[in-house]
Amino acid sequence: MKFTAQTLGLLAGLQSALVSGKPCGPHRPHWKTLAPIPINPRQEHTTLALNTTHLAILGGIVPTPTPSLYATTPLLQLYNTLTNTWHPTPLPPLPVPLNHPNAAAVAGRIYLLGGLDDEGADGIWRGTGRSWVYDFDSQGWSELPELPGVARGSAAVGVDEATGRVYLAGGMTQLPLVEGAGIQESVDVVSVFDTRAGEWVAEGAVAPLPGRRDHAGVVVVDGVMYVLGGRDQGQLNVRGEVFALDFGRVEEGWVTKEGRMPTARGGVCAGAVGGKVYVFGGEGNPVEGSEGVFDQVEAYDTKTDTWEKLGKMEVPRHGTYAAALGGGVYIPGGGIKLGGAPVDTFNVYYP
Repeated sequence: MKFTAQTLGLLAGLQSALVSGKPCGPHRPHWKTLAPIPINPRQEHTTLALNTTHLAILGGIVPTPTPSLYATTPLLQLYNTLTNTWHPTPLPPLPVPLNHPNAAAVAGRIYLLGGLDDEGADGIWRGTGRSWVYDFDSQGWSELPELPGVARGSAAVGVDEATGRVYLAGGMTQLPLVEGAGIQESVDVVSVFDTRAGEWVAEGAVAPLPGRRDHAGVVVVDGVMYVLGGRDQGQLNVRGEVFALDFGRVEEGWVTKEGRMPTARGGVCAGAVGGKVYVFGGEGNPVEGSEGVFDQVEAYDTKTDTWEKLGKMEVPRHGTYAAALGGGVYIPGGGIKLGGAPVDTFNVYYP
């Protein structure tokens, strides 16, 4: 089957007609194991909900024959929640391999707005501002204007559905892989791409984050973008603040919410279901025997600005990205140890 925007739309309509958007069965909340990621285990990728039935994963790092060494991949793969199957062949790959890509799905297209590449031979992944859009109808990538200002990856990405604008909040400009090669450069910059105009909004149009962040969780609920936790200049420098930006009042800038994460952590993934934000896993856990990975599941109520603890992940991971679809939060891949340790594990959490 050729996956055009029209095909994806028809499948989304079929899903809406068949299910209510909530899982069946008496055991809630609960985890369900899904078909593993094909071809390669994956970490430091991005996951996108394309509609109510399909999600895509793009970029990231994959294992190599040499233990503890990882390659950046250009893979773009499609998953069908209706059939619990991955499309048998990848879609056209990213124009360049990227890990920690900044990406968003808007109006049936995928926008790839920079990330980190591994082109250097000095053991440092560096930010690139090169940007593209993928069109399902033409099955191809088209280059967009380059991200102005600070080139970076691992930004918190949110979409204002009302305007078609994509917000990139924070991120990192470099990630050294060897000791002594430098620090993990976190930033507080916010950039905005207007998908309808096909151009970047003037620099400085949105105030910077209240603090530098990368590897943060991010969701958009009722027109408000939430940046949750993350880290500042390194894996162990984890943070627990929640920053919020109301797309209807962008000129007022970011608000630091009173409710802090019960467990400060970076490398998390997050998804929103029914007005609550669910945050999973993360990196930088100092507890012995944890492999440096957090297993916590915690929920943030956007209406009451409060948190609750919900137990543990079925498979603790960091360096992954979640997508909320049909009443569940889908979590493909990730790393199971501090640093790199990609897996093909794929499961969904139903609150």
